[in-house]
Amino acid sequence: MIPLALLAIISIYILIERAIVIHRASQVDETFMTRIRDYIHEGELESAMRLCKSSNSPYSRLILKGINRIGRPMNDVLVAIENTGNLEIAALSHGLPWLATTAAGAPMLGFLGTVIGMVQAFYSIASAGNSASIGDFAGGIYTALVTTVAGLIVGIAALFAYNYLVARINTVMNLMEAKTMEFMDLLNEPAR
Repeated sequence: MIPLALLAIISIYILIERAIVIHRASQVDETFMTRIRDYIHEGELESAMRLCKSSNSPYSRLILKGINRIGRPMNDVLVAIENTGNLEIAALSHGLPWLATTAAGAPMLGFLGTVIGMVQAFYSIASAGNSASIGDFAGGIYTALVTTVAGLIVGIAALFAYNYLVARINTVMNLMEAKTMEFMDLLNEPAR
C-alpha cells in the first residue's frame, strides 16, 4: 500500500503541475500575429523579436526562431520552426511517462498485494491445522482485496490524468501549428 500511496501522490503532483503549465502554454494573445505582421512588413525585425521574447509562449518561441531565420530559404525557416516545436512539445510532455507507468504499474502492484494476501491466508490456514477458522482465511482475503482495489483506483486515475494531459498538449500543438502556418503565410505575403 505504501508504494501505491507514493504513486498516487506523484500522479496528483504531475497532474496539477502539468495542467498549470499546459494552461499557460495554451493562452493566446489575439493581437500577437497582427503586431508581428506589422513589424515584419515595416522591416522592424528587432521589435518583432522583442515582442516574441516578451510573450514567452510556445508559439512565440516558434515565431522567434522563424524571425531569426528570415532571409534563408523558406524550407530552412520551416525546419527550424518544426525543430523548435518538437522541443516545446517535449517540454510540455515532461512527467507524462510517470503517469503512463503509474497507470500500468499500479494495478500490477495491487495484484501483487492480492497474491501476498492469498499466500498469507493459506499460510494461516495451514498453520492452524484442523482448528482453522474463517477468521484465519478472512484476514488474507481482506488484504488481497484492499490492495487490488487501491491499485486499480490509482491506475485508473493515472490513466485518465495521462489522457487528459495528452489531449491538452495536442490542443497546444494544434495552436502552434496554426501560428506556424500563419507566420509562413506572412512571409509569403507581398509587403504593403
